[in-house]
Amino acid sequence: MECTIYARVRPLISQQHIAKVVAHVFKREKKSNGVVSVHIIGDRRMRTLNKIHSGKDQTTDVLSFSAQEGEWVAGDSEVGDIFISVPQIVRQAKVWEVAPREEFIRMLVHGLLHALGYDHITKAEAAIMFPKQEKYVKACL
Repeated sequence: MECTIYARVRPLISQQHIAKVVAHVFKREKKSNGVVSVHIIGDRRMRTLNKIHSGKDQTTDVLSFSAQEGEWVAGDSEVGDIFISVPQIVRQAKVWEVAPREEFIRMLVHGLLHALGYDHITKAEAAIMFPKQEKYVKACL
């Protein structure tokens, strides 16, 4: 497992902890190897990415880009890219009344699960993804 971290803003947990969260999710998902990039960014960059890729001219908490989607063919070990907006995570943590650190881990796990192929568009998908997500978050706090 390889985790590359790019921080344009200060992450809410250490880079070592980010790598441990990624390793935990990979292990639990029986993904023995893989390459994932985690990008820690601010609202302006996230808003731009969200507008380009989702058509929404606003910031968001996390965006995931799976290496298995798109026009190019990914190698077996490539998982994808996760983009996390720290300012949005801090705002969400206040709304949900959780520590920013916990919300950061939640959105990291959420993004990883998306990159690994999970989704929550339907109730059936959500019933699989969200319990998994919360189980992993609890283990990584």
